[in-house]
Amino acid sequence: MASTTAPASVLGLGLMGTALASALIKAGHPTTVWNRTRSKTGPLVAQGATPADTAREAITANELVIVCLTTNDSVRSLLEPEAEALAGRTVVNLTNGTPGQARELADWAAAHGITYIDGGIMAVPQMIATPAAYILYSGTDEAAFEAHRPTLAALADTKWVGKDPGLAALYDLSLLTGMYGTAMGVAQAFALIGSEGIPPLEFAPLLTEWVVAMAHGNIAGAAEGLATGQHLTDVSNLAMNKAAFPNFTSAYEAQGLRTDLFAPLQDLLDRAVEQGHGEDGFSRLTLLLKKD
Repeated sequence: MASTTAPASVLGLGLMGTALASALIKAGHPTTVWNRTRSKTGPLVAQGATPADTAREAITANELVIVCLTTNDSVRSLLEPEAEALAGRTVVNLTNGTPGQARELADWAAAHGITYIDGGIMAVPQMIATPAAYILYSGTDEAAFEAHRPTLAALADTKWVGKDPGLAALYDLSLLTGMYGTAMGVAQAFALIGSEGIPPLEFAPLLTEWVVAMAHGNIAGAAEGLATGQHLTDVSNLAMNKAAFPNFTSAYEAQGLRTDLFAPLQDLLDRAVEQGHGEDGFSRLTLLLKKD
């Protein structure tokens, strides 16, 4: 029986690209796959994918071309020689990159008659096609996105963030910044508790409960302060944190740990208090991160 779902091509079959292609196949979309290392197409072909011998063959197979490579430099080196074949098609680039790179790719695509949509995947490969995953999209042609949205929905929930092609990457990197900040704190916390031989599995439930409880209030409070310009707090102000912070770095050093991850926060706290913001909350620190 012929498929009634739209076809797509997937270029790049790393862990994420493979997960994306597999999700399309499972949702019933005829899927053409290509990878520089041909052997990576094998498991997907076993699921029903059509392998392409060349990138051009994959591109010309379908109107929707999904690209997921390691870097945007790799994307450009792959797509630029195929500009003629890509003309009139829609490229959805799900490669992690910067807002500037997305805008440059969008400009290049527009100059060659290619519809370009940039995307930021908020998931690890194992989360693709599950309710926990979503993908951010942006680009000048929202109508093209809406036309392909049913197909893209097979990968994850779809979130359109605007017509500036760089917005998906901006949202992506901003969300990942929050994740990496948490990862840094978790790494330091385990290092500190572990310096006295406390088992990590014993400490993990306490750390999880504490971080989750603090995250909601801290994020909401910071957003409110930045939105209103009212940074004053009656909880734990910057002056109090400035006074207490040396306890952290001193403890790290005494326990034989590096202070690299947390030392920069002392500078921010010092500058905030020196500039007269000691009564403010942590939302004030966001403003201090802007270059003069």
